[in-house]
Amino acid sequence: MTDEQKPTSKLQHHPDSSIHGPPLYTVSQFPNSRLRPDKMAAREPQFNQQVLVDTTPMPADIPSVQEIGATSAPLTSAAYFIGDKCKAFNDDYMKCKQDANGRGEFDCLKEGRKVTRCAASVIKDINTHCLKQFTAHWECLENNNHHLWECRKPELELNKCVFDKLGLKKTIPGAPEGQTPVHLRPKQIYAQFPGPQY
Repeated sequence: MTDEQKPTSKLQHHPDSSIHGPPLYTVSQFPNSRLRPDKMAAREPQFNQQVLVDTTPMPADIPSVQEIGATSAPLTSAAYFIGDKCKAFNDDYMKCKQDANGRGEFDCLKEGRKVTRCAASVIKDINTHCLKQFTAHWECLENNNHHLWECRKPELELNKCVFDKLGLKKTIPGAPEGQTPVHLRPKQIYAQFPGPQY
């Protein structure tokens, strides 16, 4: 074997590799490598999708509170009404957490229960008085990746029903004064439908 015929490396180029492209290597050329494609997927994942549940019971002296029981789309649909009705409870809870110096999850359970009960009452009231409009809006959000600007027409009907029946109004915190709020503009810039939505 002449010097020209001797391989310059232990790794041989795959026959299908391009002259100008990066070299391709076969798995058989890496018998002991940890980076082999057939070995990479065989290891246990470091972070998998298993549900982590803390089974430690709450202390007996802490009363339990029923969870709201709503998924993200109904909660997003009702969020501004929850904020309108439960502002005082939310502010108390956030102040408690701020004053607790890192122990807010335990020290502010009483305030947290008030927030949960208030939010659950808003969901219950909306389901009682505006179920049709509420369902239409959160289903629209569910089908449009929770983009509020794609669902302004059902949102307008829900806002009207909730205001008429419950007296709750959607207001966006920090919205510029003297301008029409984004949810009341007839044309939504990023909506799939280019014309007026209502």
